[in-house]
Amino acid sequence: MAEMSDLERMRHSAAHVMAEAVLHLFPEAKFAIGPPIEDGFYYDFDLPRSLTPEDLGRIEQKMAEIVRLNAPFVRSTMPREQAISFFRDRNQPYKIELIEGIDEDPVGIYQSNTFVDLCRGPHVPSTGKLGPFKLLSVAGAYWRGDEHRPMLQRIYGTAWPTREELDAYLERLAEAQRRDHRRLGRELGLFSVHDEVGAGLIFWHPRGGRLRTVIEDYWRKRHYQAGYELVYTPHVGKANLWETSGHLGFYRENMFAPMDLDGQEYFIRPMNCPFHIKIYQSAVHSYRELPIRLGELGTVYRYERPGVLHGLLRVRGFTQDDAHIFCRPDQVEDEIFRVLELNRSILSAFGFSDYRVYVATRPDKYVGEPADWDRATLALQRAVDRLGISYEVDEGGGAFYGPKIDWKIRDALGRSWQCSTVQFDFNLPERFDLSYVGDDGRPHRPYMVHRALLGSLERFLGVLIEQYAGAFPVWLAPYQAVVIPIADRHLLYAEEVAHRLAAAEIRVDVDARREKLNAKIRDAQLQKVPYMLVVGDAEAQNGTAAVRLRSGENLGQRPLDEFIALVSSIIRTRSLSLTDPGVVVGEPQAAGAR
Repeated sequence: MAEMSDLERMRHSAAHVMAEAVLHLFPEAKFAIGPPIEDGFYYDFDLPRSLTPEDLGRIEQKMAEIVRLNAPFVRSTMPREQAISFFRDRNQPYKIELIEGIDEDPVGIYQSNTFVDLCRGPHVPSTGKLGPFKLLSVAGAYWRGDEHRPMLQRIYGTAWPTREELDAYLERLAEAQRRDHRRLGRELGLFSVHDEVGAGLIFWHPRGGRLRTVIEDYWRKRHYQAGYELVYTPHVGKANLWETSGHLGFYRENMFAPMDLDGQEYFIRPMNCPFHIKIYQSAVHSYRELPIRLGELGTVYRYERPGVLHGLLRVRGFTQDDAHIFCRPDQVEDEIFRVLELNRSILSAFGFSDYRVYVATRPDKYVGEPADWDRATLALQRAVDRLGISYEVDEGGGAFYGPKIDWKIRDALGRSWQCSTVQFDFNLPERFDLSYVGDDGRPHRPYMVHRALLGSLERFLGVLIEQYAGAFPVWLAPYQAVVIPIADRHLLYAEEVAHRLAAAEIRVDVDARREKLNAKIRDAQLQKVPYMLVVGDAEAQNGTAAVRLRSGENLGQRPLDEFIALVSSIIRTRSLSLTDPGVVVGEPQAAGAR
């Protein structure tokens, strides 16, 4: 068990103080676990009723009283059977189950005031040593993450060494809520989820469809330029395919139930890998043909438990920007380097240039030959070195079937997101008996590399929405401009303006509603459309438009040719600015990236 930092120790202690406060207010409460987590802590409770926001205030007040008592945290041990009897007398079944599931005897016990908890510790010396804290929210959580077990109430809180740090965190939290992709997705008309259809299944609305199309078209263009062949494969496959791949043996609990077709079981695909392998196997390949790079925006379906579904970030149906590379051992380092170059360039185009890179090595249980693992791991490390960025080694963190690179981006709020993965696979080539004909005329096993750069489009779009708070760079905006006629008589000129913008491949809409001008401008700003082109008598006569920005800035009348040239340049350079093509999105960084 890793040693706790001072901050983790304080937050762990805060969780205990919270549990004590809850037990004061709800004597019949049954408490489960309460660990420190990133930026805070939580504790799970089985309570007689659902908590309200007012309850959180009452719990906070009781916590403050406990802190003022400055009672020491006292550690002791208790024989296993005595501990079970102790918690049974107090009607705490979750603690009994925890004790029965560990091998320790005696077990660790901590007490502060009259509150006694099963705990390894450590804690701060006394309750008075807690820093400023705040209770944040209540959420449902299944006991031990099992949907067949009781649903508990999880109270989240945060604690910091100083009031200034707490206030700064609460400000970041408020900003994160302002950027919440679920709220923005609804307000901007990007996507929705419908329980009557199914949880975790995304409906992309017209504006979201435009945004997604822009991303997909860019992805396809970059992959064709990088030497990939793009393929399309089925959404279902026979059970024997998934038996060969090993998914039925290792992954079945995450797969949807099978369908019976013509007396055979079919499964909807949870991954694209076996289908790309079948394409590779459809012909005999010479060593001269390798590498073969197959890419697909392939939609997959996985059974995620209800408690973990979260907007676009955790769904049951999603599209992976998947690709598989089949190559010779002598090609693998160059192929990995090409993947990393492409990855950095694509992520930079979306504004992500702050990242951390991890090389995960061989775990205790693995398939394949150690020499192949060593060669593959060295290829990963050398490719990252060639790219000129630093990385951390995640010892033993590779999957059982191969070492990998994880590329985690940091967003505008400093949060880390796992998107890109480059993964060797020594398992599937063996299971499917893949081969190529070498220069010696004999069959050889190719190296197989899985890689996803954006991860899943759904999750990446969720991150992207929050990165820009819905105010996307011009090149990504679903509509880049809206033409607003002042009166009905200006509608014909508004349509002419829109036609000229569309001819220049600028995504444009016309607001022909019979609303007041200020209402139309306000609505366009709320939709975060980069440019509003207001047209009236003067503009129609002069061939101009009065240009306003979503920021509220008024650029005044501009000739249409001038405006079109400006916006086209901003789109071409993927500028972050609405007026300066030189302020480009996320240029690759070597020195600053980690």
